Amino acid sequence: MSAPDLAAVKSYLLDLQDRICAALAEEDGRASFVTDAWTREPGASSTPGLGGGGSTRILTEGAVFEKAGVAFSHVTGSQLPPSATAHRPELAGKPWVAMGVSLVIHPRNPRVPTSHANVRFFSTLPPPALDSSTPSASPTWWFGGGFDLTPYYGYEEDCVHWHRTAREALAPFGDAYYPKFKKWCDDYFFLKHRGEPRGVGGLFFDDFSELGFEKSFALLRAVGDAYIPAYRPIVARRKNAPFIEAERDWQLYRRGRYVEFNLVWDRGTLFGLQSAGRTESILMSLPPLVRWDYNRTPAPGTEEARLHTDFLRPRDWADFETAKDR
Repeated sequence: MSAPDLAAVKSYLLDLQDRICAALAEEDGRASFVTDAWTREPGASSTPGLGGGGSTRILTEGAVFEKAGVAFSHVTGSQLPPSATAHRPELAGKPWVAMGVSLVIHPRNPRVPTSHANVRFFSTLPPPALDSSTPSASPTWWFGGGFDLTPYYGYEEDCVHWHRTAREALAPFGDAYYPKFKKWCDDYFFLKHRGEPRGVGGLFFDDFSELGFEKSFALLRAVGDAYIPAYRPIVARRKNAPFIEAERDWQLYRRGRYVEFNLVWDRGTLFGLQSAGRTESILMSLPPLVRWDYNRTPAPGTEEARLHTDFLRPRDWADFETAKDR
């Protein structure tokens, strides 16, 4: 298997962060991203050997986006946390390096869906050779990531566009990956304690190295590059839609589900906290405003009820026939 090129991965991720922030700021038209660069020196936390740093970019109180966070991180550690070795016990105790771009966008208008994307690379670090005649062991490495959409009010054309863009991004790598990664997304972004999906899905993959480094990296880039073409047209279509306070209230209530998933089930959040990562950057995904109501049930026949019955369930959106298709 070809060896990973960490410098190439890092260069791509930094460029992706730049491009996504530029596109979102342009779409917002009022606010810009503020950069919070951070470093963590080895020994600076309770986790021995944790080092690295990153750049967290935050846009707040924009015309379109109430809060948008796009974070790059490149961190190392001397020992993997339990969340990373649960499915790979043979890696327990090994030093590691991880880098990625993660983003969550919380729009102001409830007619615009929240979106999330993440592309990441992970590798264990091989032990040094005992002498020049003893080769070092090869590292274990993989890519992961994807993107998913969380609407507050359902629009079929938005879901179709989102999923067709995802399918087109993976098409050069064969027909099998989109349905596989779509199902993985549907299964992963599911609130088990609520018995409901977080949104309408998209793509999710992890532990991916089966194509060798070059082609696996190309697949990661295809997913990362597809995010803005998937999301920005939806934002442009909905951002000026009129809405009333009751719809804003529904948005804040449904944001509660987003918070519940990220704090209870998300593996990335757990990995970050267990590895003594930077808490402020890990929790940037949380919305600025949210509410919980006891046993709230939307009235039958309303748009809010239709979100549950027609959208918050796995569907074959990429092949769904909209009015435009007919």
